[in-house]
Amino acid sequence: MIKAMRTAASGMFSQQLNVDTIANNLANVNTTGYKKSKVEFQDVLYQRLRSAGAESAAGNSTPVGLDVGYGVRPVATQRSFTEGNLQQSGNPMDLAIEGNGFFQVLMPNGATAYTRDGSFKLSADGQLVTADGFYLQPGITIPADADYFSVSADGIVSVRIAGDPDPQEVGQLELAKFINPSGLEAIGHNLYLETSAAGAPILGSPTLEGFGRINQGYLEMSNVEIVEEMVNMIIAQRAYEINSKAIQTSEQMTEIANNLKR
Repeated sequence: MIKAMRTAASGMFSQQLNVDTIANNLANVNTTGYKKSKVEFQDVLYQRLRSAGAESAAGNSTPVGLDVGYGVRPVATQRSFTEGNLQQSGNPMDLAIEGNGFFQVLMPNGATAYTRDGSFKLSADGQLVTADGFYLQPGITIPADADYFSVSADGIVSVRIAGDPDPQEVGQLELAKFINPSGLEAIGHNLYLETSAAGAPILGSPTLEGFGRINQGYLEMSNVEIVEEMVNMIIAQRAYEINSKAIQTSEQMTEIANNLKR
């Protein structure tokens, strides 16, 4: 009975983590560039009471074994990097990647972080920065007397200086991609860090083979599907409830055994 309680408890713990992950997805349904996560589970060790192929009392070989499982455990939170919908903002500082790739930003500690959030701003020195003030890499500086700012699909940044009818090129956006983007470490602020599991970043200009194109005046929205997450929450809730029923049943069986009399 105690074994059944612990097995069911592992199911309740796993489903609680599942609901926590779903809740985080729903909380970020309007977060620019957010990528949803999904918990993956594995069964744990088994107690082998009889091996398959063992000789029975009658001298025959048993076709199947006899195992008792010890429950479930969460092993990973798989992040889906499918592209979210592009929403027009009308702000020329907003940039969306249509396709593969990440923007690169410089962290205060000198490390490079990666993001799909293209809601950039201008700093006091005229550089493109994130909402938290992290500089876009390679750095793009917009002159103070510029009255026009544009970014082409291939990432060329151009400005027009007041009094000069011809636009001037002031920089080139560079994107990064990874062999295994699911291996990136999420650190909040819509940022990811490189890990050995993700592999080294592969750098390239937008529209090159394997890289997406830039859409100025658009933002990539979250790829969370509310209906899908609500269905997943109902499934997780029912699984949690079923495991709690297994604990109650085990407790009742234990009580019956304790009340046996001669």
